[in-house]
Amino acid sequence: MKLIIFGPPGAGKGTYASRLASKLGIAKISTGDIFREEIKKGTELGRDVAEFLNKGELVPDEIVIEVLKERIGKPDSKRGFILDGYPRNTEQARALDRIAKIDGVIRLIAPEWVIIERLSSRRTCRNCSAIYNIRFLKPKRAGMCDKCGGELYQREDDKPEVIRERLRVYEAQTKPLIDYYKGRIPFVDIECESVDVPPETVVEKILQELQKLNLIA
Repeated sequence: MKLIIFGPPGAGKGTYASRLASKLGIAKISTGDIFREEIKKGTELGRDVAEFLNKGELVPDEIVIEVLKERIGKPDSKRGFILDGYPRNTEQARALDRIAKIDGVIRLIAPEWVIIERLSSRRTCRNCSAIYNIRFLKPKRAGMCDKCGGELYQREDDKPEVIRERLRVYEAQTKPLIDYYKGRIPFVDIECESVDVPPETVVEKILQELQKLNLIA
């Protein structure tokens, strides 16, 4: 089972992908998570990537594609995977076609106000990159990760002014992927009209839609 979860920044891709990967027994692959780990380690790749992310810009395709190819080759991806945040444009999609055969696309649809509210409220663990939301996915202790006890912080690209730039980039470069995949690969369309719907509710809806398409048993 090889899936893409697709949608604008803030639609919930990372939250839903993690839960879906666990339920389906497949790997969750996020190029964003990989890049943030490199930034944390202070590697050359991490320093290069940080410069783009802090401006709300996309990392160049040649970097992203090489990182993805290496990650898909790891043992935990053999049973399948769900891609979170990749591909972001048609060039990346064509590169993915040469690496793996995708079984289905999950498309999250959300209005701009929901996206800004969600991302502005999001907090990320400095240590393990776990994601929380101070509105509807709160940690047990304020400012502290439930999983590892790490400090929670607001990423630079989760601030409103950067969010708007990310949405502009999404509209210009990523939305054409709908046309690229439509008619070639089964789609599951999920509308996200509220910031307060529990993640489990959305994940259950996605699983039901995947069953209807016979993508899962």
